[in-house]
Amino acid sequence: MKTIAFALASASTLVLAAPAFAGNLTPAAPEAPVYVAPVETAGADWTGFYAGATAGYGYGEDAAEDADDSTYGVFGGYNYDMGDWVVGGELEYSKSDMENAGVEVDDMTRLKLRAGYDFGKVVVYGIAGANYTNATIAGTDYSDTGVSYGIGADYAVTDNIVAGLEVLQNDFNEFDDSGADLSATTVAAKVGFRF
Repeated sequence: MKTIAFALASASTLVLAAPAFAGNLTPAAPEAPVYVAPVETAGADWTGFYAGATAGYGYGEDAAEDADDSTYGVFGGYNYDMGDWVVGGELEYSKSDMENAGVEVDDMTRLKLRAGYDFGKVVVYGIAGANYTNATIAGTDYSDTGVSYGIGADYAVTDNIVAGLEVLQNDFNEFDDSGADLSATTVAAKVGFRF
């Protein structure tokens, strides 16, 4: 019986002491570095055709002073995503309720060039283009081509739906030889569908 007790005591001593003998004087080899892929922010590819509707407000100047009222219309265009930059063109037709005692701005057809910076789901851009407008001045119908320029921003709500905002200055010198300059600032919210 003493032999079994001695054997058990010796075995338990070896088991408890075993971790002390497990060490090694040789330094451990360094572990291989772990590669962590960079996290990419959700972006959008802005290349392609789009179309939509716009609604906003116009503030008249010059002959259209105090001719402040709503604007609304449709637009369509094409964007090309170059990586950090997005360029494109857009055709927009807007009706206008802007009028004062002597001038009524009936509608505007704008051909716009757009260039902006791609922040992923947002593009902030500048605009320059031509504007063909019909207006009634002192009871006579006139039409003329002027310039439009401004800024805008688009946000990709989904892969196909885009919401945006534009602020444009629209200028006409000597509107259709009427003897009056005509200007207006327009602010418009836009919703479009990308094809």
